[in-house]
Amino acid sequence: MLGNIYEDRVKFLLSRFRERLWVKPLAVCLLSIVAVFFAKFADDTKLIDIVPSITSEAIETLLSIMASSMLVIATLSVASMVSAYASASRTATPRSFALVISDDASQNALSTFVGAFIFSIVALTAVKNNYFQNAGIFILFVLTVIVFAVVLFMFVRWVDRIARLGRITSTIDKVESASAKAFSIRKMAPTLCGVSVKSGKKGKAIYARTIGYVQHINIEAINTWAANAELRVVVAALPGTFTAPDKPIAYLYSEEGEVQEDNVDCVIESFQIGGDRIFDNDPRFGLIVLSEIASRALSPAVNDPGTAIDVIGTLLRLFSQWNEPVDSNKVKDNCYKNVEVPEILIEDMFDDAFTPIARDGAGLVEVSIRLQKALGSLASLKDSNGHESHSTQMKESAEYYSRLALKRSKLSMDIEEDFLAVEKAAKFNAAD
Repeated sequence: MLGNIYEDRVKFLLSRFRERLWVKPLAVCLLSIVAVFFAKFADDTKLIDIVPSITSEAIETLLSIMASSMLVIATLSVASMVSAYASASRTATPRSFALVISDDASQNALSTFVGAFIFSIVALTAVKNNYFQNAGIFILFVLTVIVFAVVLFMFVRWVDRIARLGRITSTIDKVESASAKAFSIRKMAPTLCGVSVKSGKKGKAIYARTIGYVQHINIEAINTWAANAELRVVVAALPGTFTAPDKPIAYLYSEEGEVQEDNVDCVIESFQIGGDRIFDNDPRFGLIVLSEIASRALSPAVNDPGTAIDVIGTLLRLFSQWNEPVDSNKVKDNCYKNVEVPEILIEDMFDDAFTPIARDGAGLVEVSIRLQKALGSLASLKDSNGHESHSTQMKESAEYYSRLALKRSKLSMDIEEDFLAVEKAAKFNAAD
């Protein structure tokens, strides 16, 4: 049982490695060393009598140029990336840092530059010590040319990416992409492959031993334990929930009476808890980050309502995606029958997304109008077949937060004409 939990946790931690800057450079460095010594195998083949002769002085010159330049470029790339990361934290929100640092193009570029440097150093040392014969020198020359080509391609691509990395629009796009992915995953398994909460029973409360955010839940391990114990588990803390000593993460109950089970270590260990929220299993976190970006843009120190309007459009796209029906063939079965998992409430998602924007942008007519129009669009959403939304929650939440935003605008706007323009944009509520 615990082995299954630890295996799931290892997989979860491995998935977080993409946010570590050292992983890809280390892998490419090892690959570079392997490539150098791979050239030695050519000396033991018939290629030694076929390939043209290349002087060691020529390959030494190329490798020396690469060795001296790659270290400088790698240092420059690191400095540029650090500057972009700092810019993302200042202009957007520190919560977006994990997405910016996991940018594949930047990591690939840094890995290429460092790998080329290691390749040139190792190859130059081998050549100067007469490690290769004629065929090995030729293969090494071919590899060097290939490395040069890859470096040039990655450098041009990196320059184009680093010009955008850390910019507010790029950060918003990254948060939207991560949120859309989390939305898609949760739509296919709204109860994390458990069953919906039906009984309303709470039973015996289980508390985490660590204070932090729930990052991942191993529903399979909980279900196996519950089946063996002949109990049912109700998950009380979805990914993204902050755990504290007084906040239960789950409840145990039995259809036959009082719960006698005391060994609940398996259930507790199935909750991966960390110091930060992550995007993967937490759709609401992406909405919070987008809302934070808009709030910072609306602060007097920044005064950038255009960014807030851009975020409102992004939120509209995400909620529209959430409203779209899911292909029944892609929906995961609720195969863990002993675990009850609550679904995300649409009103909580609206609160995460729109409350800070409505509060901080209440006095700005352009932001308030765009917010009202976005909420009006969400209230009138229909699915791809032209039917009403699968639930009235989207419509009810949009109308509620529209009215709430209108109240905030009325209290914040000094010019009557501005408020009348916002009120006109919110007329869809009155029409309903």
